[in-house]
Amino acid sequence: VPDPGAAPVTQEEAAAEYATLTCDDQTGSVDRAEDFIAACGEDGVVKYLLGPSVLEGTDVTDATAGTRAGTGEWIVDLSLNNSGADAWATYTTANVGNSVAITLDGRVVSAPTINSAIVGGRTEITGNFSQAEATELANQLKYGALPLTFEQATAQTITTELGEEQLRAGLIAGAIGVALVFVYALLYYRLLGLVMIASLLLSAVVVYGSLVLLSRELGLALSLAGIAGFIVSIGITADSFVVYFERLKDEIREGRSLRSAVPRAWVRARRTILSADAVSFLAAAILYWLAIGDVKGFAFTLGLSTVLDLIVVFLFTHPLMAVLSRVKSFGSNRFSGLGQVDRGRRTAPATAREPELVGAGSSTNGSTR
Repeated sequence: VPDPGAAPVTQEEAAAEYATLTCDDQTGSVDRAEDFIAACGEDGVVKYLLGPSVLEGTDVTDATAGTRAGTGEWIVDLSLNNSGADAWATYTTANVGNSVAITLDGRVVSAPTINSAIVGGRTEITGNFSQAEATELANQLKYGALPLTFEQATAQTITTELGEEQLRAGLIAGAIGVALVFVYALLYYRLLGLVMIASLLLSAVVVYGSLVLLSRELGLALSLAGIAGFIVSIGITADSFVVYFERLKDEIREGRSLRSAVPRAWVRARRTILSADAVSFLAAAILYWLAIGDVKGFAFTLGLSTVLDLIVVFLFTHPLMAVLSRVKSFGSNRFSGLGQVDRGRRTAPATAREPELVGAGSSTNGSTR
């Protein structure tokens, strides 16, 4: 890439380079618009001494290959923006009969002759093109206008055995994580823990079904990073249940029955659940938009799991709790997971009353107390 602060390459410097230039090396270069350059054609045979550019790629608005009516000759139709059209009209008017080179990355892809002054921003390029040649030149003019450079970000080659081992390790890690969540749910929440486990199992089924559908319809391939995204989403899903159940405990502490506590706890919990999942989904969406490679797969699965978490919590977990709250045995202190909260509410000591002292004295009837 040339130094933008350096002085432009003069005609004499370019001529000296032209004298020694060989076209054996097919590697092009990127030059500034104001430079004189020595360049080779794509065929590697003809070389050119070129002056500063008249138009840049960004002046090209469109380029298409087509045939001329009547003759069937293949041509390239080029469209320019307003500034490019003015510069092109001025140049072609002063250089009728001369050749102009079209360069891409320092190599000449075409060098047509200017037959007449061209005004209006539309130009036809002819040259006994075949359909493939006209299409290729049109694509070079159209997509070569993009001010982009491409670099390989990552490349990884693994054997099938290593890929299987990594997949197995990822699945084992996920199974361990799910098992720990299940154990914690049963120990801390008891029957409420069973509700959490049922919701997580349903979420797993929905996720699996979504993956199968996406793989069949869109060709989605699950990567190791995608598996990691699903493992992380287990914690996000479990957090939604924890928020809901802790709100339920708060309502029980305030003296409400389980049946009346469930709808009130849901109203308070769903705002927190929506806010938390919205933040997770936005983070996943931004990561997917900005990332490349495996990180993109991680972001996609994380966002998908977050959306499915909301579906499971709203359409399964809360309706299930509403039904179970009407079952008397589910709300028992011993098995529900709310027993300790309920006992704490019932056995709270009452405020002690101070003993009342009555002093001795005389009364109107002379009796003493």
